[in-house]
Amino acid sequence: MRYLSVLIIVIFSLSTHADIKTKSLLIFGDSISAGYGMSKKKQWSVLLQEKIKNENLKIKVINLSVSGETTSGGLSRLNQALNSTKPDYLLLELGGNDALRGYPPKKISSNLLEMIKIADSSNIKVLLMQIRIPPNYGSRYQKAFESIYLTIASETSAILLPFMLEEVALNKDLMLPDGIHPKASAQPLIADYIFTQLKPLLIH
Repeated sequence: MRYLSVLIIVIFSLSTHADIKTKSLLIFGDSISAGYGMSKKKQWSVLLQEKIKNENLKIKVINLSVSGETTSGGLSRLNQALNSTKPDYLLLELGGNDALRGYPPKKISSNLLEMIKIADSSNIKVLLMQIRIPPNYGSRYQKAFESIYLTIASETSAILLPFMLEEVALNKDLMLPDGIHPKASAQPLIADYIFTQLKPLLIH
């Protein structure tokens, strides 16, 4: 009977350990997520990992963002990225460079939808970042582009996250002279903002 009790305790301990296994979050974006113009340790993705660790959440952050990446480029390398990292969550932060080049919203939408489809086929939860662009692109294009994300989120299993630069983009002290990329001083604010959005999603 004593041996049986010990065996039950061992099995329970193993199952408990399995329940708290570390999951992974793959950040798949462009220069905003790749930390344009700064060292790795200052990037928001690294600061996000620190916040996750401080909260004792079992989440590993993997950042495969590439400066200049478009949705077409992201689509072309997504399969390899997912196969090599096997994430539980995929944070898609793409589309800004497409807009800078004036690419058709329908094509941007098609690429994002295909990436979500690929992730869904591997049971990877997709977190889709809303992307916003300045009004100087023209109100018609701006509206067509920005509405892509809400439409996709309503038609797929992807969860829409608020624009990551919502509290940064309009503050010139936090942005580089190009008006597109945030400074190193903005990275902690971005990490805090994203963590607030992600925490309820990552603890389930």
